[in-house]
Amino acid sequence: MATDFKSIPIIDVAPLLAKSDDPEMAQDPGVSSVVRQLDQACRESGFFYVKGHGIPDSLLKEVKELIRKFFELPYEEKLKIKMTPETGYRGYQRLGENVTKGTPDMHEAIDCYREMKPGMYGAVGQPMEGSNEWPANPSNFKQRMEEYVRLCTDLSRKILRGIALALGGSADELEGERAGDPFWVMRLIGYPGVHNANGKDMPENDIGCGAHTDYGLLTLVNQDDDIPALQVRNVSGEWIWAVPIPGTFVCNIGDILKILSNGLYESTLHRVINNSPKYRVCVAFFYEPNFDAAIEPLDMCKQRTEGTIKFERAVYGEHLVNKVLTNFVM
Repeated sequence: MATDFKSIPIIDVAPLLAKSDDPEMAQDPGVSSVVRQLDQACRESGFFYVKGHGIPDSLLKEVKELIRKFFELPYEEKLKIKMTPETGYRGYQRLGENVTKGTPDMHEAIDCYREMKPGMYGAVGQPMEGSNEWPANPSNFKQRMEEYVRLCTDLSRKILRGIALALGGSADELEGERAGDPFWVMRLIGYPGVHNANGKDMPENDIGCGAHTDYGLLTLVNQDDDIPALQVRNVSGEWIWAVPIPGTFVCNIGDILKILSNGLYESTLHRVINNSPKYRVCVAFFYEPNFDAAIEPLDMCKQRTEGTIKFERAVYGEHLVNKVLTNFVM
């Protein structure tokens, strides 16, 4: 239930992380404070900045620099890891190949997913089977990105424990059959800057990424420190800038958490417009439920919404595959 918010709150999650595996965490005053802030942010905007997350700032910067170096390579070099159906939709996509609601997006990207062995999830998972396509140059690309995924996975799990408490459940309410074996998606994205050729600015419809909501549970966005580009829409239709705050992630909730909360929490529309002349780099990490999880509103959330069931049951893997198969112009 998003509101007419005008800004995005900043939440220091350090007290939550310090107690995240303590059986008595819900009784801790510091955790309780973070939980209240998470609840308010998820109800009012669906977006918040995360500080005190414990991931070194040097790594946040390094992964962006590695991605920037890759996007600076000649086009022929980038095509060595080109995304195709045969790669399980993993790898490089050029400008305009990603599509949002029928309109090509003005960004290039490397798409990565948790790796899946053949037959792991039957026919549903077959389109996504495969290993990630990592570039050979820079040489340490794969190693650093896999470390980054590990840290973001752990951080997301701990934030989600706080959100489970905010919804009125136990800290592990969203684990087990729901997200005890989480899938993940990571997009390494480059947005060209505004072109001033012939004195003409980039047309207004040249949007880096069109308005959309995310598919899963939580998203962690690591964006360039000096280029505002991410915008979030409030209920009045105003676009609120998620201005970069160095050392933080922008975190937002996705469609699956909206379903689980029975609409108490909103997966908010957002888009990217790079009005800067600079090339912008962004790392979007998506923390998802188990690939084969059957998702439906939690009983405690149905009770908080007067017993009304607002969303039908959805299987996450089917939801993801349906999106992936319609998101690209190959």
